[in-house]
Amino acid sequence: MRVAIRERMDAYNREPFQKRAGSRLSVFQTEEKALLRPLPSVPYEISKWVMGRRVQKNGHVVWEKNFYSAPYAHIGQGVDLRITTQVLEIYRNHERLTSHLLLPEHVINEYRTNDADQPQGEKYREWDAVRIRAWATRVGPNMVTVVNRIFEAVPVEEQGFDAALAALRLSRRFSSERVEKACQIALEGRIRSPRYAHLRPILETGQDKASARRIPRFEPTEPETGGYVRGADYYAGGTR
Repeated sequence: MRVAIRERMDAYNREPFQKRAGSRLSVFQTEEKALLRPLPSVPYEISKWVMGRRVQKNGHVVWEKNFYSAPYAHIGQGVDLRITTQVLEIYRNHERLTSHLLLPEHVINEYRTNDADQPQGEKYREWDAVRIRAWATRVGPNMVTVVNRIFEAVPVEEQGFDAALAALRLSRRFSSERVEKACQIALEGRIRSPRYAHLRPILETGQDKASARRIPRFEPTEPETGGYVRGADYYAGGTR
């Protein structure tokens, strides 16, 4: 059938036009053939678009519970994602900013980071657990405990970065000494994993400024040696 169709199409294209000179074949050879372009080296892929995805403070966008880096200059801005079966591309104003190989469906909480997306220099070094713990050490041992417990409360350390940094940044508004004292109070209050929401009220209400917290103390008392005691004779005698 294909052979028969090809023969019939060839004959049809060679038939002369009724109202102009030439045929479909001659128009193709003289006008259209020179304008043809080669097929793309990569086959066309059906893609999915996600619009207005925000670039987080860590320089990544979230897709299917995983993190993909975007150029740091776009932190806090909205970008668009184009997702195919293999690639995730990040666009802003119809300009492609970066692209990543898509992580498999069964993978979660993983990071794909392009070095070109990250700024250069110590000033812009990406936050990691080592750097966060070093800051906590400068504040004090109680803050170290708070940060460690934040990391222990999440399945992946990266998930605790924002919470740990929020607590540490209180030392920019209040002194490190006051923040360290607030951490101590929160830990003594049996809060398993103190966060910013626990520490800020302590600092704003000045609970950390008290010279000494009043804790009730219960001391054993000595039994009384004297007193009015009714003995067996009293009850046996019937008198009152």
